[in-house]
Amino acid sequence: MVLTNQTHSASKNVALLKGAGFGLKRELIAPLQAAFESDLIEHVSFLEIAPENWIEAGGKQAVQIAWLAERFPLTCHGLSLSLGGPDPLNTFFLQQVKSFLNQHKIVLYTEHLSYCSDLNLGKPSYMHDLLPIPFTEEAVFYVANRIKQVQDTLERRIAIENTSYYAEAPISSMDELTFLNAVLSEADCDLHLDINNIYVNSVNFGFDPHVFLRGVPGERIVYAHIAGHDREADNLIIDTHAQDVVPEVWALLEEAYQLYGVFPTLLERDTNIPALPILMHEINQIAVLQRQYQAIQPLLASA
Repeated sequence: MVLTNQTHSASKNVALLKGAGFGLKRELIAPLQAAFESDLIEHVSFLEIAPENWIEAGGKQAVQIAWLAERFPLTCHGLSLSLGGPDPLNTFFLQQVKSFLNQHKIVLYTEHLSYCSDLNLGKPSYMHDLLPIPFTEEAVFYVANRIKQVQDTLERRIAIENTSYYAEAPISSMDELTFLNAVLSEADCDLHLDINNIYVNSVNFGFDPHVFLRGVPGERIVYAHIAGHDREADNLIIDTHAQDVVPEVWALLEEAYQLYGVFPTLLERDTNIPALPILMHEINQIAVLQRQYQAIQPLLASA
């Protein structure tokens, strides 16, 4: 079914998405299962997975994903849709995603505002990097139309994430924030707000992260990421998700709650992953901030 008027509603289960969560890595599954219903993970409200890692899972992995889906709201954060890529969208993969989302009652599917593929002898060749889209008016309509195609195929709204990048296209005619807002409006999709990526890009490209944060459409935010990174130089940060979250990113998250209210927030940790009890320190910190700003939100709204 194609819904050409783009009035897709959010997943009926998206209301289940709340609180704090973390990106699930396979080495954390056994500790998570062992700690289930214990105080250790009392602040884990949802989990995020990459669908590419689970769609064709069988055997033990199929049992694991079923166990997780029965006990936690799950989100999917895609890696290979390549919304800004030059080749046609992979419709076979999209149908796989659709079946997977429905099978496991995934509450939300999000993707990066970037691309990671190119045509190679008539077949898409996928890379392990998320490459920046030129910030042009032509690219706005191109990417927005591809997002609409995804939403038509999945029959649900998706959210796109503001990404980190390390080179600016010389043909860009607008800044990142203007481009992001234009795509969101033209596609009529939701925003997966990555707080760390705002900070990383602000250092690498010399803009004010607070101005950027105040410029995003708060009504489109469905959830957020925070993460750590590696600082290579005073003006170069690499978005590795390998370190603890820095104070500047925590401060931006607090400001986002002040501006837009409390929204579901997920900790990304992709490498150098600590044991679950240590990982929980930052997840608990998210939960503490959320309770704090939920308590004062009526005061902020009336100020």
